[in-house]
Amino acid sequence: MQLYKNQNLRVHNSLSGKKEVFEPINEGYVGMYVCGPTVYSNVHLGNCRTFMSFDMIFRYLKHLGYKVRYVRNITDAGHLENDADEGEDKIAKKAKLEKIEPMEVVQRYTVDFHNTLQKFNLQPPSIEPTATGHIIEQIGIIKEILDKGYAYEANGSVYFDVVKFNEQNEYGKLSGRKLEDMIANTRELTAQDEKKNPQDFALWKRAEPQHIMRWPSPWGDGFPGWHLECTAMSTKYLGEHFDIHGGGMDLKFPHHECEIAQAEASTGKTPVKYWLHANMLTLNGKKMSKSTGNNIYPAEIISGDNDILSKAYAPSVVRFFMMQAHYTSILDLSDDALQASEKGYQRLMEAMGNLDSLKTTDKSDFDVDTWQQNCYDAMNDDFNTPVLIAHLFDAVKHINLIKEDKEKITKEDKALLQNTLESFVYYVLGLEDQSAGKDDSKILTGVMELLISLRNQARANKDFDTSDKIRDELNALGVQIKDGKDGTTFTIN
Repeated sequence: MQLYKNQNLRVHNSLSGKKEVFEPINEGYVGMYVCGPTVYSNVHLGNCRTFMSFDMIFRYLKHLGYKVRYVRNITDAGHLENDADEGEDKIAKKAKLEKIEPMEVVQRYTVDFHNTLQKFNLQPPSIEPTATGHIIEQIGIIKEILDKGYAYEANGSVYFDVVKFNEQNEYGKLSGRKLEDMIANTRELTAQDEKKNPQDFALWKRAEPQHIMRWPSPWGDGFPGWHLECTAMSTKYLGEHFDIHGGGMDLKFPHHECEIAQAEASTGKTPVKYWLHANMLTLNGKKMSKSTGNNIYPAEIISGDNDILSKAYAPSVVRFFMMQAHYTSILDLSDDALQASEKGYQRLMEAMGNLDSLKTTDKSDFDVDTWQQNCYDAMNDDFNTPVLIAHLFDAVKHINLIKEDKEKITKEDKALLQNTLESFVYYVLGLEDQSAGKDDSKILTGVMELLISLRNQARANKDFDTSDKIRDELNALGVQIKDGKDGTTFTIN
C-alpha cells in the first residue's frame, strides 16, 4: 500500500517512555483500540478531549493512506465504583436511583455519548463492541488464565494472581511501578477478604442476590471484571498483538496495566506495540469536580447555559481549542482561552473562505512545497497539532497578503495550498466552518427576546392561554423557557 508522500511518523510510546518510529505490524494496516465510556452518566468534557485526540489520530493515519480498523468499546456492565473490586456496579446503581432498568441507563447515556461526539464532528469507530455482548469471550479468557495457573477461584469469584504472574513476568512495566513497592504501601488483607494479595484483581465477580446485572458461568452467576472486558474486545477484533492501544492517562494504572497482565497470562504475547495516552483537561486551573461545582458539560458550553463561561461557543471552536494543545499535555479550559481560540478559529475560517478568490500570476512569493512539508513534519512528530496550527496560520498570513496584492502565487501553488489546507483543517483536525452562523445566532436571540417580551406581557394581562401557548409551542420546537428570579431565559435542547 502506497502511503501519501514519504513519511516518517514517530509516536510517544508510554511503554518505553520515548518516541519511536511507527511501523505497523502489517504494512499498510493499523489496528487501534481505545477504551470507550462507561455509560452511566452524560459524557464529560475530559472524556471528549480523549476521544477527540484519538479521532484526530484516526483521521491522520487514514490521511497517510493506512487502512485503519478503529475499535472503541462501550462499557455497559462490570465497572464497579472503585478500582479495588468493591462497591456497586455504576450502571446498576444509577438504575436504582432512577428506578429504571440498567439497560435503560445504558441506552440513554450511549445515545448522549454518540450525540455529543457527533456535535464535535468525531468520526464513528470501525467497530463499537459492548461488554455485555462479549461475555462468552471473557469467560473463555478466564478459563485460559486459570489453566495457566495465573488465577484462582474464591467463593464464586475469580481473581488474577498478580504475585504469581510477577514471578515470570513484569507487572507494572507500563506505569513504572514495582510490585514490591505496591505491596509495601498497601494495607494487609482482612479475614473477610477473598483475595490472596491486595494487588490481585477480579476477572469474574460473584453476583450477590440483589445484584441486577448477572450472567451464568462455570463459577456461578456473576459478572466480568472491568479490565477483562477490554482485553476480550480488543483481541477479538484486532488479534493477540495489535498496533495501538489508546485511552486517557488516568487509565494507565490499574486498567491498562491489568490488560497487559491478562493478555500475557492467557496468550504468552505482549498485546500492544504502541501505548498512547491522552492527558487530562482542567477548568480554570483546577481539577474538574461535580462536588465543588468546578465542572461543565459539553452541552453547556455549546448552549451557553452555565455559570462558568460568559457566552456559548460553537463545537468547532471547542475542538479547535482542544487541538491547540498536544494530546499528551494537560490543557486548561477557561473563558479567556476559549475567546482567544474563537478569534483564531474565525481568522482561519475567513482565510479558508478567501482561497477561491485569490488571483494567480506566473510567480510565487510563498514557498508552498516547504510549507506543506512543515505541516507533515509537525504531524509526524507524535501528532503535534499545536505546531501544525502555527504553520496553518503562517499560510493565513500569506493568503491575506496575496488578497491585498502584496504577494503573488501561481495557479499550481494555489491548488497545492488549497488542497493541503482543506486536508489538514477540515479532515485531519476535523474542523467545520461554523462561523457563518454568527448572524443567524443574533437573529435567533432577537426573535426569542421578542417572544419572551410578548409572553411576559400576556402574563401581566392575565392572558394565560397566550402565554402558555408561546411556552408550549417553543418547547415542541426544542426551545425551553425558564422563569427565574432574574427574569426569563431560554435554552435550545
